Amino acid sequence: MSTPITPTPTTNPSTEYDMIIVGAGVVGAAAAKAFGEDGRKVLLLERDLSEPDRIVGELMQPGGMHALRKLGMEQCTEGIDGITCTGYSVYRQGQLVELPYNKDPYTGKQQRGIAFHHGRFIQNLRKSAANTENVTVKEMTVLRLLTEDIGDKVIGVVASEKEGPEQKIYAPLTLVCDGIFSKFRRDFTTRQTNVISHFVGFLLHDFELPFPQKGFIAMAKPSPILMYQIAPNDVRVLVDVPGELPKVSNGELKKYMEDVVCPQLPQNMQAKFMEALQTERLRPMPSGFLPPSINQRDGTILLGDALNVRSPLTGGGMTVALEDVLTVRDLLSKENIPSFTESELIIQAMDAFHWKRKRYSACINCLAMSLYSVFAAQSSDMMVMQRGCFEYLKKGGYCSEGPMNLLAGMTQNPVVLIYHFFMVAMYSIYLMVTEGGIISLPFNLYRALTVFITSCSTIFPFLWGELKG
Repeated sequence: MSTPITPTPTTNPSTEYDMIIVGAGVVGAAAAKAFGEDGRKVLLLERDLSEPDRIVGELMQPGGMHALRKLGMEQCTEGIDGITCTGYSVYRQGQLVELPYNKDPYTGKQQRGIAFHHGRFIQNLRKSAANTENVTVKEMTVLRLLTEDIGDKVIGVVASEKEGPEQKIYAPLTLVCDGIFSKFRRDFTTRQTNVISHFVGFLLHDFELPFPQKGFIAMAKPSPILMYQIAPNDVRVLVDVPGELPKVSNGELKKYMEDVVCPQLPQNMQAKFMEALQTERLRPMPSGFLPPSINQRDGTILLGDALNVRSPLTGGGMTVALEDVLTVRDLLSKENIPSFTESELIIQAMDAFHWKRKRYSACINCLAMSLYSVFAAQSSDMMVMQRGCFEYLKKGGYCSEGPMNLLAGMTQNPVVLIYHFFMVAMYSIYLMVTEGGIISLPFNLYRALTVFITSCSTIFPFLWGELKG
C-alpha cells in the first residue's frame, strides 16, 4: 500500500486561487501539476485522499504513456508493481492470435503500455501534484458550484471538510473532474451516459496469461472477456455483461459466470477462473457512451469522464484524459490568457478545445465503441463481422499493425479507423460469400448487403456523436 496523501495545511482560509480543481483523479491531479508549473495558483480538492479501489483505469496504453511523459509525470508509473504491456492476444472458438504493439515512432523501440493497481497510480499522481509549486491539495467535499448573485457565472465552490462547516472558496476558473458519476454534469449538459452493459471485475492470483506482458481478450457469447496482469501476482479479469446485470446478492451473477462465461475460456484457464469465483468479490462497473459537449459555462470547465465516456474494452480512457489535459494546458497557458478573469478568452479557448480534441478523442472513442459492438456481436450480421475481424487480425502485416496502432492510441486519425473498419467489413463479406458455396450464393449476396448496412449503422452513429458540434 502506498503512503497516504497529506493535505496542504491551511494558512489563510480567505486565500483566492487562480483555479479550483474538483476531483483528484487522473485528470484532476495531472491538470493541477500542469497549471501549477505554468505559474497558476491551483487548489485541488478531493473528497477522500486515501487510496482509491477501482476495477477500471488500470491499463495505460502507449499513447497515454506518451502524454504522461509530455506532462513530466512518467515517474508516477514507477514503484507501484506495474506490469509492462507489449500488446494483446485475442481468442475465438479455440483459436488464439498474438498481436504485439508496433515500434514507437518517437523512440524507435517497441511501443509499451503499463498495467497497474489503479489506486497506487492515483496516489503517485496526487503526490506529484502536491509536490508542485503553486499547488494546494485539500481533502474536502465540494457541495455545489458557487455562482454570482445575478447571472450564471461560476466564481468558485462551496465545500466542507469532514464534519466541518461549509466554506466558500473563490477562483475565476473551476475545473470539474469528478468522473463518470459526476454530480455536476447536469449543470453543463442534459446528456447522460448511455449505459449498454456492465464490466464485472475480480482478480486471479498467481495466474499466467497465454503471452507474458500481453493483455488477453476472448470473443465470447454474449460479450467479451478481458484479462491483463496488473501486479506480479495479480491478473485483472473484466467480464462484460450486456443488458440487465444479474443480482450479486442472491448468487445470480456468480452462477452466470460459472455457467455462461467460464466454459468459453481456454481449457487451461477454467480451473483458476472457477477458483477465483469462490473467493473473490465480483464488482460491477457500468460501461457506456457519452459524447462530449462544448464547454460554454462562464467560469468553469468540465473534463475527463465527467465530459466524455467510452467503453473500457480498449483501455483508451486515460489516453484521452491526459491528452485533454495537454490540450487545455496549451490553450489556457499564461502566454495565451494572462489572467483567468478574462472570461471571453477562456470561452473562445474552450470552443477551440472542443474541436482540437477531436483529433484524438474521436478516434479512440469510436474505436472503443465500434470494437465493442463487434466483439459483443448481438446479431447474425455482427457475428459475420466478428469472425471477419478475427481473421483480418490473423493475416498480420498491415492488417494487424494498423488496428494495433489505433488501439495503442498512437495513430489518432479517424480516417485510418474508418479505413480498417470497412476493410474488416469487406473481408467479412468476402469470407461469407466465398465459403458459402454456389447453392447459398444468392442468399449470401443479400446477406452481404445487410452486413454492410450493419457495419455502417455500427460506426457512423458514434462518429456522428463525436464529430458533430
